[in-house]
Amino acid sequence: MRTSASTFAEGVDLSMYIITGISVFFLVGITAVMIFFVFRYSKKRNPKATNIEGNNTLEVVWTVIPTILVLIMFYYGWMGYKPMREVPDDAIVIEANAQMWKFSFQYPDGRVSDTLVVPVNRPVKLNLHSRDVLHSLFIPAFRIKEDMVPGGNNFLWFNPNLEGRYDILCAEYCGQLHSFMLSSVTVVSDSEYQSWLTSAPATTDEHPGLAVLKQNACLTCHSQDGSKIIGPSFKGIFGKTETVVTDGVEREIVIDSAYIARSIKDPNADLVKGYMKGLMVSYEGVVTDEQIADIVNYIKNLK
Repeated sequence: MRTSASTFAEGVDLSMYIITGISVFFLVGITAVMIFFVFRYSKKRNPKATNIEGNNTLEVVWTVIPTILVLIMFYYGWMGYKPMREVPDDAIVIEANAQMWKFSFQYPDGRVSDTLVVPVNRPVKLNLHSRDVLHSLFIPAFRIKEDMVPGGNNFLWFNPNLEGRYDILCAEYCGQLHSFMLSSVTVVSDSEYQSWLTSAPATTDEHPGLAVLKQNACLTCHSQDGSKIIGPSFKGIFGKTETVVTDGVEREIVIDSAYIARSIKDPNADLVKGYMKGLMVSYEGVVTDEQIADIVNYIKNLK
């Protein structure tokens, strides 16, 4: 039995069992009838073809019964889906952001986390945002999945009823490293949740620019060791002369602080030759000028 950790699991599972059961019944039944007809009406048994007159009763039966079964499947599917769009007024509202290839979650107090932490038996609403391409947030144990559309507004909500740690997946192909776009949701007691909210963020000795790069999944596309992946490597790039394409015209520039800042805010303005346009979106408004300065300082020292 699969893990069921939200109040939606029962309704979703019931509709799945009903639809699967009806489908299996007809698969077995129709296959059996087909096999029977192959032998019963083979040329050996019926050397001379005969015309079979229509049967109005049979026509009505095989129209009415499938219609009733489809309506039954629709009813249970609708009853499982309808509560998913009715968010309780007291739900905790969290902003869920997706980008290639990472999820992040921003809490009402401004705290940002790579994973989701929620209290048990409390409704939680996730406002879904995508910073680049189409993603889909899927929590199998909660039986919920919703698309995250760039430029669009969507949401999902859930009420977790079992403490534990559960996987979060991206269920929409979003590029080369789609299968690595993973996170988790940890369901804890209310006291543990309050303690987590009030605890100080973990301290780290890493460079603040590196922390910003990790937070925004920049290292998914830009390496630190010189290897070429989706975008240019950060290693040794500062002060280097590169050929870029600006408005379709090639020109040489020196990678400096102004170029890095401009590339963060408008990544397609001066595209390094050999790399595809449109794979990186603008981070203007996502990272501050101070954070950009930290990034520049980190890249400057990455020899």
